[in-house]
Amino acid sequence: MTNPSCSLWIFVARPDTSFILQTIPHLVKVNNFPFEEKVLAIDTAALTGDKLTRPSIGTMKELRECAEQLLRLGVVDRIVDINYDRNYHKQVYKKHFGTQIRFTHNYKGYPILGSAFSIEKCKSDYMLHFDSDMLMYQKPNHNWITEAIQLMIENPEMMFVRPLAGPPTYKKKSEPYDIFRTFGSRVYLINCRRFDQLLPLPIIWYNYNKKWMNNLPTQLKTVLGNFTGKGKLDSWEVMVTEKLKQTDYFRANLTNPAAWTLHPKDRSPEFIAALPKIIARIEAGDFPAQQAGNYDLIPEAWYKVGSAEKLLESVST
Repeated sequence: MTNPSCSLWIFVARPDTSFILQTIPHLVKVNNFPFEEKVLAIDTAALTGDKLTRPSIGTMKELRECAEQLLRLGVVDRIVDINYDRNYHKQVYKKHFGTQIRFTHNYKGYPILGSAFSIEKCKSDYMLHFDSDMLMYQKPNHNWITEAIQLMIENPEMMFVRPLAGPPTYKKKSEPYDIFRTFGSRVYLINCRRFDQLLPLPIIWYNYNKKWMNNLPTQLKTVLGNFTGKGKLDSWEVMVTEKLKQTDYFRANLTNPAAWTLHPKDRSPEFIAALPKIIARIEAGDFPAQQAGNYDLIPEAWYKVGSAEKLLESVST
């Protein structure tokens, strides 16, 4: 029997242009796995939700130039655009949700259709997804992906696996993983065909401003949304979480401190300037004591936050 194959898929969009030339080579390096292919999936859709207010939004031309540079350097093997063809959209949503839905993104502007697209287009048995802003440490000679795939083979109800969230606060636990009935979309490893068994996902709409509309049946909300173009989908991870709660499937967080991830929320110029040093420290397994046990990167623990004017203002108050 041949070893199962795995591909790496990373989403990129215009708000990511200021950091992906640093984060994506870092992610490929630290994961250190013989991926069947490493794919960048470009979201070409117009920005919506909070993506419109992100700092340093690049142009589509700048984003493609960054992607092409990563391809030329051999960091990734392939670049694809998320497929927004109307017929493809209908076909994929029919499979993943059991019906047609007009909207391709959630209320925050995250690509729900793109999430389904990457799973459908992955050529391998397993797919590892990373959002492009993630940071990660992996101890030399350790391989969390190999460990995770073996665990998935041994546990048929394990639907998703991810490394430890945040730097460790403890020595290695006796159990190899913790079980969760919730899902997070920033990083996950899946068996692509096993994911089919989770489908269709429940459709969940984000709360309407008019409260009475929240009590409408989901099917009616979907019909109204398709007809009017109004209404907002909740997050894909919320829908996946709801389906996990309805089944025996679960998400596993590995407990081995030899691999862990960080999620930076900051997009300020200070963060971008500090990013090379942050990555160097993480790759060396070094982190501020304040960061231990925290999944979201704590800016003030890693670099000087805010302008001189803001610092003076904080002192005066």
